[in-house]
Amino acid sequence: MPGTITAVVAATVAALPLAVLVAWVLARRRGWRVATAETGIVYGTVPWLWMILLPGREEPRVNLVPLRDLLDVLAAGPRVATVQIVGNLLVFAALGFFAPLRFRVLASVPRMLAAGAAGSVLVETLQYVLRLDRVSSVDDVLLNAAGAGLAALASRPWWRDRSLVAARGGRGQIAC
Repeated sequence: MPGTITAVVAATVAALPLAVLVAWVLARRRGWRVATAETGIVYGTVPWLWMILLPGREEPRVNLVPLRDLLDVLAAGPRVATVQIVGNLLVFAALGFFAPLRFRVLASVPRMLAAGAAGSVLVETLQYVLRLDRVSSVDDVLLNAAGAGLAALASRPWWRDRSLVAARGGRGQIAC
């Protein structure tokens, strides 16, 4: 599996110039904000989905008890815990960061938490249905959703300002 992770990371880094080119082409038609958000969502989410939908080496199982797998990961040591927790937080982080900038309807932290949870439930279900030799866990759903929510908070200054301007009819100063 470490070789697989390295290959996904290498392919993602190699695709960066293409992502920049796509954003530049889209910006000419849609504007920089939309182009950056759309490209960021795809470039920042697809590699993680690719990685977690590849076959694993675990005994396939489903865990619907919250925090059980998280406690096991923490007990496995700091390196394993860091990789697992940070990795799960990053799965939908790009979506959480860029989607509120692109789609006004998603410009709220609760909506991004819900979107992250929905996407994660879909991924965990696919892991089980496709028999990918992975653990389908509610803890992954919680961490993936938390990552989307935290990333939405990080981008909030940009989408919050846009929401306030739209709410005021596009005129006037924004009081923060």
